[in-house]
Formats: sequence, C-alpha cells, structure tokens
Amino acid sequence: MANKEDNPPKEVEDVVDEEGKSASDPQVMPPSLAVLSEIEIAKIRRRATLKLDLRIMPCMVLMYIMNYLDRQNIAAAKLAQIDQDLNMTAVQYQTCVSILFVGYILMQVPSNLIVGKIRFPGVYICFSMALWGVLSACTAAVHNPSGLMASRFFLGFVEAVFFPGALFYMSLFYTKKQYAMRTAILYSGSQIGNAFGGLFAVAILKLDGKHGLEGWRWLFLIEGVATVGLAILLAFILPNSLKSVSGLSSLEHEYLLWSFEEDNGQQDNADEASVQKGVMMAITDPKTWFFMGTLYCIYIAGAVTNFFPSVVATLGYSRNKTYGLTAVSSSQSVIEAVQLLIRNLLQPPYMLCVFTMILNGFHSDKKQERYWHIVCPMVICLAANIIAVSTLNTAARYVAMMLMPGSFYSAAIVLLSWVAGTLSQPSIKRASAIAIINAICNTPNVWASYLYYSSPRYLAAFLVNLAASILAIILATVTRVYLQRQNHKLERGLDMGRNGPTPAQIAVGFRYVV
Repeated sequence: MANKEDNPPKEVEDVVDEEGKSASDPQVMPPSLAVLSEIEIAKIRRRATLKLDLRIMPCMVLMYIMNYLDRQNIAAAKLAQIDQDLNMTAVQYQTCVSILFVGYILMQVPSNLIVGKIRFPGVYICFSMALWGVLSACTAAVHNPSGLMASRFFLGFVEAVFFPGALFYMSLFYTKKQYAMRTAILYSGSQIGNAFGGLFAVAILKLDGKHGLEGWRWLFLIEGVATVGLAILLAFILPNSLKSVSGLSSLEHEYLLWSFEEDNGQQDNADEASVQKGVMMAITDPKTWFFMGTLYCIYIAGAVTNFFPSVVATLGYSRNKTYGLTAVSSSQSVIEAVQLLIRNLLQPPYMLCVFTMILNGFHSDKKQERYWHIVCPMVICLAANIIAVSTLNTAARYVAMMLMPGSFYSAAIVLLSWVAGTLSQPSIKRASAIAIINAICNTPNVWASYLYYSSPRYLAAFLVNLAASILAIILATVTRVYLQRQNHKLERGLDMGRNGPTPAQIAVGFRYVV
C-alpha cells in the first residue's frame, strides 16, 4: 500500500507472492490515487475516515442510546409504581422484563437477512427505530399486565433489528483495521444510556398527574415520541453504501472504495449468494461455532450487568437514589437534576468500561490482532469473579464490580469485530453469521436471572461466571489455532472448500486476522 500507517503487521495481512510483490501493491490503486505521494494519500485517508465517522458514528450511538432507554425504561417505571397501578405480581413483572428478550432473540436472524439483501440498510434500521418508538409510546396506554407483556414482547421483536443490524451496517463502511474501535464506540451508547437514563426519568416523572396520566405513562410516551422523531431525522443522514456517501471529494470517495476492497478482497455484492445459501454457509462454517461459543461464555459473565443493582446493594449502596425517583419540590428540581447527572456520569464502573472498551478496540485495530485483546480482558474478568466468590469484603467486592463491565465488554467488542472480519464474504454470509451468533449469545439474558439468588454472596452466579470466563479463554485459543492453520493452508495454496475465503479474496492474498 502507499501508506505505511495503513499496512497491517506482516504476519497477519501482508502477503507476498512468488515474484516478491505484495498482494497490496500500489498498482492495484485507482490511477488517480497511484500518482499521489504517501503523504498525500495519508491526508486523504484521514479526511475521508473523519468525514465517514462524523456521518455514521454519532447516529449509531444516538440510536443505541434510544434503543437502550426504550428497553430499560420499565425499571424506572417500576420505581414509579407501574406494578401497583396495573395490579401486577412480582412474577408478572419479572415476566414483562424477560419476555422482551424472547422477541429480541427470535427476530435477529430474519432481520439481518433482510439488511444483508436490501439496497437501503440505513433506511431499514431507521424505520425499525421509528417502529419501536411507536411501540414504546403505545405502552403508555396499557391497563393490565397482559397488555404490558404483549407490548414488551413486540418491542423486543422490533428492537432486535438494531444491534446485529448495526454491526453489519458498519461492516459495509469500515475495514478490519477500523472496525473494533467503531464497535467499541457503538457499545458506548448503552453505557451512555445507562448514565443518562436516570436523569431523563427524573425530568419526565415529574409530570406525574399532568392531564390525568401517571408518571410512568409519560415516561413511555415521551421517550417513544423522541425515538420516532430521531429516527426520521437519522434516515436522511445515514448513507446506505460506500458509493452513496455524500460530502466527500472524488479522491476521498475513491480511496474509501479502494481501501474497503483491498481489505476485504472484494466489494460487497448482495446478489453474490442467496439468503438460503448465506445462512447455510454461516451455519456450516466451523468458525461461526468457535466464535459463538467464545461470545456465549463472555455474555454469561456479562449477564451480571442486568443484576448490578442487586449486587451493588450488597455493598450498602442504594440504586434507587441513582434513578432519583423520590418526590422533590420544584425549587429543588434543577439542583437535583445536576446532582443526578454528576452521579450518573461519575459511576466508576461505567466510566472505566467506556474507557477500556475504546482503548482496547483502538489498540486491537492498530496492531491488527484480536486474540490477546480478548484473552487479556477475560483474564481480568476471571480475577474479578474470583474476588467476588472469595470474599464479602466491601472494598474487595467494589474492586470486582469495577473490573467486570470493562473486562467482558472490551472482550466482546473485539470478538464481534473478529467475526465481521473473518466471516466477511459473501456479505449475506456475514450478515447471517453476525445475527445467528448474537441471537444465540443473548439467551443468557433469559436464564441467568435464576442464578442470582442467595444474597449477598450470589455464590452460584459468580461461580458460573468464573467458569464461563475460563471457557471463553479456552475457546478463543482454539479459534486462534484454527485460524492459524487456515492461514497456513492459504499460504500453501491448498483448497479451502466452501468454508474458506471467496475466490476473489484468495486471489488478492486474503489472510485471517488472529
């Protein structure tokens, strides 16, 4: 390549043929780029990537924030006494919480198959966002537990479009050298949603009684309407393919197209394989199952975040204050809102989580290495769970709580980028693999709740998390060894079969990043 900064490590990406020429030799560049110096190309790369980031990533983060808020606002609604207003039992409320994940899991694969084939994936994701906003707003009209359960199920069904769809959508624009950090930025949306969710709830729930509506009804209504409004706006901003990105110079546009093709070995082509073939290619590829097993174990350990309020309560802290749902006079509202904002933004576990995710993703992209950027965080997660199992000491347990989110989320974002870069072509196979892996790996959100009993130790939960962390490290190691062997086969020119890279990728010297 013309720019040294774009060159991945020799052992991973740079393939040299028998004549001594690199598979990423400058002559494969468009003529308009090939005549430029390395410094000029570097400037074009930086400008083009920055413009692409400014166009896509703020939209993705905003969408994830709204996705998170509309999914999690039932927790704030409970503190606003939705269970009492609807005469719900504890079991009915828990069912309303967990049933969302049933719809969420069921829809991910069908939705991503649609995203992988249509011409307007950005519009499709925005349309789904508007639809889940409508469903969230309609939740304000429920009058019994059955209505709330139905609303939550369909909300999960539609929200399932977003996360696997967003992962595939970003893979249409970013190369393997860029993807992990962008996945980390996307993931930060959920942490920002966690930080600001309580603040939004405080402001909205003060409308309790206005126009005869309970505070929790206002919560669903306002957040739902806001989601619809944002979805309409973002539909006009998000591009649908690299070819349709506006605001770029001709050289910047050519660079992005060439860089993507050079990295993947070919441009995406939705017509390259049928939906059925794409699904079968993903299912029959051993790499899909290696990645799935690793991520499944990571998500088992990560399920603790759903029960952080219960676990943190064992340290003597009250999560209810975080939501700020106690009644205050209007003269105190501004001060309380500012205090709540500071408390939420300065929650150490989530601050550390965002920082470590982005740092780990950035370093993984820079080094073009995935394995150690998964294993090292999971070793930290393992240590955190050992602490949680071993002691009830407040300081020690708080350290464990600090380490957990940052460790397993950092591993997860790199693992997801490993999936997108490894099962990259045909594009419908990539869409299928991302959805299948993410759908199955979300099932711990359904059954893990049964592990969190026997407060304050939660021994069963933390022992399972500890075992899952060990297994994740083992499976990541197996995946790395398998991919190294596949690379050796590619170097020897052996037949890779239907589970290997496409002929176009092989022709330009594609190698799996390990």
